[in-house]
Amino acid sequence: MHLHILGICGTFMGGLALIARAAGHKVTGCDAGVYPPMSTQLSEQGIELIEGFGADQLALAPDLFVIGNVVSRGNPLMEAILDSGARYVSGPQWLGDHVLPGQHVLAVAGTHGKTTTSSMLAWILEASDRRPNFLIGGIAPDLEVSARFDPRVDTFVIEADEYDTAFFDKRSKFVHYRPRTAILNNLEYDHADIFPDLAAIETQFHHLVRTIPASGRIVVPAGSEALDRVLARGCWSETVRFGAEGAWRAGPADANGAFAVLRDGQDSGTVRWTLGGEHNRMNALAALAAAEHAGLPAADGIAALSRFGGVKRRMELRGTANGVKVYDDFAHHPTAIATTLDGLRRQVGQARILAVLEPRSNTMKLGTMAERLPASLQQADLVFCFGAKQGKQALGWDPAVVLAPLGERASGFDDLDALVAAVVSSARPGDHVVVMSNGGFGGVHGKLLDALAR
Repeated sequence: MHLHILGICGTFMGGLALIARAAGHKVTGCDAGVYPPMSTQLSEQGIELIEGFGADQLALAPDLFVIGNVVSRGNPLMEAILDSGARYVSGPQWLGDHVLPGQHVLAVAGTHGKTTTSSMLAWILEASDRRPNFLIGGIAPDLEVSARFDPRVDTFVIEADEYDTAFFDKRSKFVHYRPRTAILNNLEYDHADIFPDLAAIETQFHHLVRTIPASGRIVVPAGSEALDRVLARGCWSETVRFGAEGAWRAGPADANGAFAVLRDGQDSGTVRWTLGGEHNRMNALAALAAAEHAGLPAADGIAALSRFGGVKRRMELRGTANGVKVYDDFAHHPTAIATTLDGLRRQVGQARILAVLEPRSNTMKLGTMAERLPASLQQADLVFCFGAKQGKQALGWDPAVVLAPLGERASGFDDLDALVAAVVSSARPGDHVVVMSNGGFGGVHGKLLDALAR
């Protein structure tokens, strides 16, 4: 079957393209601004990429058009597909209908930590010679790629996003996955462009819970009011709690980040790694509880996590120049920003932290979370906030006004070069610069390192 994928360079749709290719299909695709690293991954697999969404692509005459959620009405190729009566389907539905049946699906959902927890879970299975199939929104160096599929394997780890499926299917993507094991990592208000309030997101999570069989397992943190409300609406599966008062708990981390894992109060072993932060310990507990449901003993999972090398763009050290370390992090929600900075503060002690922030997500650009930003940035010594005046990155609020509670510590910029110059002027040896964005941020990491080196 020939599939033509619209929006192929997105993390999910690009991963889906790799899986479709591995399943034996002919795959082509298009996107606006075909860009690496996904374009490189796809080209290496022999997948033809077309720049833009021209209506002339209808002449490719694929058996099926697979639509990503970046595509909306008015897209010229989509309009041509609709006018012609050609067959089309959303990416999540195609995956749910053609790949996931017969698989033990382990889905990782939640507002924060999906990519890291999915990577941990896939690595636990990988290190135990299970060779799982997976589709993850990032690349863990241990796994080398963001997606993999072997039809001979019956275990599939998937990052389960609550964002909408497509312009014609406003359900969350994860309702198509029908997991047997589901991690509900946390739940906060996000995606203000899609959901009016937290209750609307809770409803989508309730729909996910409804698809999990009685023989399945739901892994959920202890003490989450939002997730407790979700489960109170109906739960038909085993529920396993992690965190404080949960069946799975973490002992305090030592100076190197190692911590003991307690299963029902019994010491199951120690994860010996260098990843910092309480959030990573909670992610690890969730991954261990899910892997157990797939047949992996806690000891095996703990041994695997002790060799886990992290995930790209999650406090990834991009380089050091003139004694200044520059990190890349995906944080783009106030809770994630606060968690990232808290973890770094615990790691570096009294050293200065310079936070460079691009509020790029639709929720952040709309200003829905703006009033929470100052508190989330308290651990930073200096804050540099970027928001272009025009184009897709334009903000609906003024950083100078929103960040005023931080006083002279915070400054706003609408020119990237000016921001880089300000950071470099302020930085001194021993500082830690953490760049937080869910996008490429104009290659600011390299620009900072180059300027610092000069």
